[in-house]
Order: sequence, then C-alpha cells, then structure tokens
Amino acid sequence: MNRRGFLGAGLAASLLGGAAGRAEERTPPLRGTGSLGLIVERATGSVLVIETMQRISLGRIEGLGDLSHASIVFSPCERYAYVFGRDGGLTKLDLLEMRIEKRIVQGGNSIGGAISDDGRLVAVSNYEPGGIKVFDAGTLTEVASIPAIGANGLASKTVGLVDLPGRRFVYSLYDAGEIWIAEFGESGAPVVTKFLNVGLLPYDGNVTSDARHYLAGLFGEDGFVHLDLWSANPKVERVLQGYNAGRGKIPVYKMPHLEGWGQTANDLILPAAGQHEALVLDLETMREKKRIPVHGQPIFCVARPDGREVWLNFGHPQNDTVQIIDVPTLEVVHSFAPGPAVLHLEFTPRGHEVWISVRDADRVDVMDVRRRTKLAEIPAQKPSGIFLAARAHRLGS
Repeated sequence: MNRRGFLGAGLAASLLGGAAGRAEERTPPLRGTGSLGLIVERATGSVLVIETMQRISLGRIEGLGDLSHASIVFSPCERYAYVFGRDGGLTKLDLLEMRIEKRIVQGGNSIGGAISDDGRLVAVSNYEPGGIKVFDAGTLTEVASIPAIGANGLASKTVGLVDLPGRRFVYSLYDAGEIWIAEFGESGAPVVTKFLNVGLLPYDGNVTSDARHYLAGLFGEDGFVHLDLWSANPKVERVLQGYNAGRGKIPVYKMPHLEGWGQTANDLILPAAGQHEALVLDLETMREKKRIPVHGQPIFCVARPDGREVWLNFGHPQNDTVQIIDVPTLEVVHSFAPGPAVLHLEFTPRGHEVWISVRDADRVDVMDVRRRTKLAEIPAQKPSGIFLAARAHRLGS
C-alpha cells in the first residue's frame, strides 16, 4: 500500500472509530423500566425522567406543550409514556432514550386519557370539541372519534376516562349527565353503551382495581353515581347523596380528583367537594360508613399500595399540608407541611416511599413512608403530577 493509501485507510479508520465512539456515547445505558417515572413540570412544558431506586432525575424532555393539567399513562412494557396535555397534545415518549417518539395535537383542550388493557389503543378525553378520540398506541394514527352528543342534543365535555378489561373505555359526559362505555373489537366501529340521567355535572370518575365499580363525582349535586360493571345489566345508582345537606358549602378553588382514590379492602375513601372531609364508602353495601374531618378540602386521597393508610393533599388555601388516615381506625394519625402548593403524591410500587410534588418550592420530596422522614429532594420546575411506570399494571390509575 502506498503512503497515500495508508493515510487514507488510517483516516477512514479514525473517522469510523470516532463515529462509533459518538454512537456509543449516544446509546443509553442498559437499565430496567420498573423504577422509571416522570415528573410533570407544568410551567415549562417539560417532564423529568426519574429513577426511583436511586432517587435521582436522569434528564429532562422538553417541547410537550401546555401541561397545566397533564396526565400520563404507560405502555404495558413500561418503556413508553403517553402524555395528555391541556392544549390537546398527545405525546408519546421513549423513557429509555429520553426523547419524544411522536407528538400530535388531536383536540383543543384535553383533560386526560387511558390505554387499553392490551396496550394497543390510547384514548383521549376532550373538553373541546368534546368526546373522545382513540389512537393506535404504536403510531398515534387515529382509530376512532366518538363525539359526546348527549340525549339533550348538545355537545359535552368528557371526564373520568379510564380503561376496562376487554378493550373498553368508560367515561362521563359533564354537560349531559351521562356515562358511556365504548368497546373496541379487533375490527369495525366501536360499540357504545350509554347510561342517561346519571346526575348533574359529573366532574371526574374512576374504577376500582377489580374493574367492578365505576364511580363519578357529581358537582351539580351532593353525591356520586355508581355503576356495578360486574352486573349482567349495569344500572345507575346514586351513593353518598346529600353529604352537604344542612351545611354551608365552602368555595371550591380546585376540583377534587378521583384518580388515585383511597381504595382499601372493602372501602373507598373519597374527597368531599365543598367540605373539609373525606367520605368513607362501604363497597359491600354501597352506603356511607363515616365522614372524617380533615385539614382542608381534599384533592387526592391516595391509598398506600398495601391499603394500610390513605394520604391526602388539599386545595388552596390549605395546600401546604399532607395528612395520613389510618384505615383500621379511620382517623387522621399524622399531619405535616412539606411546603407551599403540594399538588400530587405517588407511592413506589411496594409503598416503602412516597414522592410529593411541592410546586412553589420547585422540588419533589422523597419520603420514607413508615419513618415519616425525608430521604431526598429532586429539583424541578413547578412540579405537579408524578407518574411511575409501574402504573402500567394498575387499573384505574
């Protein structure tokens, strides 16, 4: 080989080696997905990718639009997350590569979403133009659009969208006062079952972990509406009616959430809209069991994974505090104040730690659940929701 050829070969090898080095640098390290999660940074349209075993942030993904009321679901493999933004954006994230896989704007104002039990369909619940849209989870190609036109002939916002076994989604129509179930076969149009006149202004909904009980809170009246989905002929039933009767209703600055509700054994612990109380519903009898006085108006009532405790955060202006309800006694046993504007909390899968977003302190606290001590702080930009990939295996999350 002449000198020129030798130099050319050497240069090529050098370039190839450099390219290989750069490719190697870009390759994410091998890691599992079970301890990964996301923290929503609502003010900046970004999310932090977190690793719960090490209690660290791995990096930030930007460009997700309006995340002022964002929610997230995960694929069954836990690698992909689907972010539902307030601007109608639906964004598919790759957690391992920490990047946007695909993003579309499917509506004008969306309020949440769900993924089917087989992981193949992603449904989005919309305020504008109302109704739900369903997409292929792999490509985000639209599969179906179901307008929410109630029996009154008017378009309605949709809320309380969750998945059910059998490629089904259940959700509530806020303006129409209805609950619909959409069932998707392997082909053809979805089959929609409608329950009319369920109550005034259903504002949120969720399903129990056994996929039996769907409940929606009613903002236009005191109470909840219940469907027993195990029944051969499910019927609408009102429960916890009149819990504000004879009492003044406090202003509601932030709507309570039923996502992550306090399901423990045979009870549900629910936030009371308009009262400083948590309501206990007996799932065997569907009757009120107790009202628990608490620090403020509850927003989230989140059960520890073993069901032994329920942790609560609160709406403005009492939103600096977290309280813990002991389930056997149904009493508040501990209160503490993490900081200004506690917006969300999420337990690790076995419940040994809880991650708490403290929005106005720009951080997330990691706490030892049993010792009630802080283990770590994660800096974040106006954090709100915390979502862990292990949620992929929980119904109604």
